[in-house]
Amino acid sequence: MLIFDADDTLWENNVVFERVIDEFLEWMTHPGLDRAGVRAVLDGIEAANAVTLGYGSKVFLHSLGECVARLRGRAATAEEAARISGWAGAFDGDRVELIPGVAETLAELARRHDLLLLTKGDTEEQQRKITASGLTRHFRGVHIVAEKNTATYEELTRSYGLEPGSAWMIGNSPRSDILPARSAGLNAVFIPHDHTWVLEHGELDPADEKVLRLPAFGDLLRHF
Repeated sequence: MLIFDADDTLWENNVVFERVIDEFLEWMTHPGLDRAGVRAVLDGIEAANAVTLGYGSKVFLHSLGECVARLRGRAATAEEAARISGWAGAFDGDRVELIPGVAETLAELARRHDLLLLTKGDTEEQQRKITASGLTRHFRGVHIVAEKNTATYEELTRSYGLEPGSAWMIGNSPRSDILPARSAGLNAVFIPHDHTWVLEHGELDPADEKVLRLPAFGDLLRHF
């Protein structure tokens, strides 16, 4: 069984957030606080909100509003709130940009193995992207969860009657894809992405032989 992450593994995602953040930092930077300082404040707010509110563009825009309030020392004005709301358009639409090699690689892998899709975030938002991707037909099951932790992977293996050692989790996030999957006894494939969200970073054990590191998605065909 091959289990796939979605955002930044199958299609581009965080790069859209980073484009908005670049505009936000340009807007909020002032002589008393440089871009790095503003970004540090935003990262802290996002980390806290991920625990209580979850993930997705709605939570992200909420975090931008909190950041404005934190930096200004007051609630965002109507004009500031409107500017933040305007960024919602960056996450709308019914198209996603597949990462090179994904479509043909998944089609071939689906002929050889059972595939699952496991993604976290806002259910409606994630389902929209899954549908827009046109990849659903390749997967035996599609799962959208609030968080990807050890318990998530344990429940997934139980629900499909899998032997953890015969399953592989494939993704770009050490924090959500690799580390908790390994903790649950699964094998893992780490495919790094240049724009992985900072909150998804994590240290992988270089001596862990159950983690396969690949430079590109298409390289999966050489191993599976």
